[in-house]
Amino acid sequence: MRLSNGLRKIFRAVADVVFPRVCVGCGDIVEDFAPDAPGDAGGAGEAASPPPLRHVCAKCAEKIEIVREPCCTTCGYPFHGIFAEEAAHGAMRLCPHCDGLAPAYREGRTVVLMKAAARALVHELKYHKGLHVLDDMAALARRSEGVLRFVRGTVLVPVPLHPRKERERGFNQSRVLADCLARDAGGATRVEELLRREADTVSQTTFDRKTRRANLKNAFALAPGAVITPGQHYMLVDDVFTTGSTLNSCAGVLRRAGCLTLDIVTFGHG
Repeated sequence: MRLSNGLRKIFRAVADVVFPRVCVGCGDIVEDFAPDAPGDAGGAGEAASPPPLRHVCAKCAEKIEIVREPCCTTCGYPFHGIFAEEAAHGAMRLCPHCDGLAPAYREGRTVVLMKAAARALVHELKYHKGLHVLDDMAALARRSEGVLRFVRGTVLVPVPLHPRKERERGFNQSRVLADCLARDAGGATRVEELLRREADTVSQTTFDRKTRRANLKNAFALAPGAVITPGQHYMLVDDVFTTGSTLNSCAGVLRRAGCLTLDIVTFGHG
C-alpha cells in the first residue's frame, strides 16, 4: 500500500519526535525550523523557512560551499579572485587539480566542495550505509548552479564498484546518486550501467594521481551486453572528484567502445 503525501509527512513527523534527527556534521539535533541552507536565511521580519537539509543543522549547512561558476571546465572546481576574473574573460579553463590529467572526456561539473558537512554527508552515505542522506545530497544538487541543466537529457553512467565491495556496502553510491540526478533533471535523462569493475583495487583515497593511474590500469571494462550509441550524450557519475583518475579510466573504456560525446559530474570535489 502506498501512503499519501499527507500520511507520509505525519509518519515522518512522528519519527522525528521519537528518533530526533542528528546533524552529520556536528552531532547536534536538527531543528525543524532554521534558516534555509546554505546561507539563504530570510531577511528581517520574514518567517524562517524549513531547512532543505534534514540531516545537517543550519549552522553546519551555512558552511557548505556549493560550487558556482566560473569553474574549471574539466572538474568543476570553482575559480576565486584573480583566477575567477581570468576565467570570466576566457583566459583560464583548467584548475591546478587538472594539470597533467589529459581527460578522455569533454567537461566536468561538481556540486559541492568536500569540506565540513558536505564531506560528512558523503562519508555517511558510503561508510555507514546512509541512504537516508540522499535527499539532502539531492537538495544540494538542485541548488548547484547549472548542474541539473548540465546533465539533463543525457545517459548517466555510474562509476561501478567491484561486486565484492557492492555486496558489502549494499549499494553503489554512484548509482543511487545518478538515480537522484535523473529524477530531478527530468526529460529524457536516464541511468544505464554500462561499465563493470574487474579489478578489486584497494582504496585510492590516499594515493596521488600517478599511483592511482597505475592501480586503475585495466580496472574497468564494458559491462556484458552494454551497447554504446555513438550519437548519444553520455555522462559519467561519481561521488567525489579527487585526482580524476577513476573517472578518466572509465572514460577511456567508453571512448574505446565508440562513445563520442562524454562528460562527467560528481557530487563532491576534494
